[in-house]
Amino acid sequence: MRSSYIFTSESVSEGHPDKVSDQISDAIVDLMLSKDPESRVACETLTTTQRVVLAGEIRCTPMYDNGEWKPGAAEEIEQVVRDTVKEIGYEQTGFHWQTFTFENHLHGQSSEIAQGVDAGTDGSNKDEGAGDQGIMFGYACNETPDLMPATLDYSHKILQRLADDRKSGTAPFLEPDAKSQVTLRYENGKPVKAMAIVVSTQHAKGYHEGTKEAELKAYVKQVVGEILPAGWLTADTEWHINPTGAFEIGGPDGDAGLTGRKIIVDTYGGAAPHGGGAFSGKDPTKVDRSAAYITRYLAKNIVAAGLARRCTIQLSYAIGVSKPLSLYVDTHGTSAEGVSDEALEDAIRGIDKLGGLTPRGIRMHLGLNKPIYRKSAAYGHFGRQAAGESFPWERTDLVEDLKAALG
Repeated sequence: MRSSYIFTSESVSEGHPDKVSDQISDAIVDLMLSKDPESRVACETLTTTQRVVLAGEIRCTPMYDNGEWKPGAAEEIEQVVRDTVKEIGYEQTGFHWQTFTFENHLHGQSSEIAQGVDAGTDGSNKDEGAGDQGIMFGYACNETPDLMPATLDYSHKILQRLADDRKSGTAPFLEPDAKSQVTLRYENGKPVKAMAIVVSTQHAKGYHEGTKEAELKAYVKQVVGEILPAGWLTADTEWHINPTGAFEIGGPDGDAGLTGRKIIVDTYGGAAPHGGGAFSGKDPTKVDRSAAYITRYLAKNIVAAGLARRCTIQLSYAIGVSKPLSLYVDTHGTSAEGVSDEALEDAIRGIDKLGGLTPRGIRMHLGLNKPIYRKSAAYGHFGRQAAGESFPWERTDLVEDLKAALG
């Protein structure tokens, strides 16, 4: 494993068209779960110029039954979609929360999928099965206090700060769409220096030239300087702020958005493997989502416990089968003395509260059948602060169990 290298990750803001789609899809997941915690949701969203389209499959009896929407349900869905876009901040000619055309093509879940996922009736031994086959990865490292890759963690934080300042009025010249990219030099496996910073942000009219451009660029440099650790920015750091010039046309008006197209931004910024499945728009019976969350939880607790400096975990499932097909732990040669990857695998298998890492066991341990997903759909699903019911997979409450299981 190389100890000295240069690495880059990117992030996109809540106003990026793909992220608008993700947030709408997860707002629908939250709505359904608020009506029925056992809801099944697979909601895909398309956003483009003055148009939002929903498609997918649901099962939520309080809202949809016998092939028809319950009274007021379709209107409630549309209002949730418009409110989500309003909260992001789109009031532009090409995409306005009040005036875009809305289409809802959600329909009932396939009975054939349902029969594989649902637990058996009374007297049956069938446990709830995975909502699909797949492989899921979790990762953690000690590069930042959030136990995340530094390149991605700081890319997220830069854009979140821009959004906060835009909404508070501190930076009124900003518009919702933005992207960031952070390139760091690593020495002895630790980030030590910013080699390059890229920030492209949608802006008010005229902020691509003259004194207004200078104001925008000075503001971005100040934000980056306040977020990155002291000493990382140097005279050699390469800056690219709105390198193409004007960025007034953005969001879904500038580029169509789809749910699930920012899976590397959502996870570890390329620093760890990805199983390929997106998260947003899916209820927690879908292991694409819930198993990715439990693997992050396990990896984070291993690093938080001091059992390794880096940790990657993989789980795999078959549709309709509750028991995971495989569990894999790799600490990349960074484990604590006397701790092997195989011992960590055995320790995880031996912790009863994890419920055997079945879909039901994961959901019960993390408390996933709740309307907690809209917040996760921008600025990363991982490296966030666990608070109340939000981001339970970021808790570090398994540390002592892991230590005890290792003996």
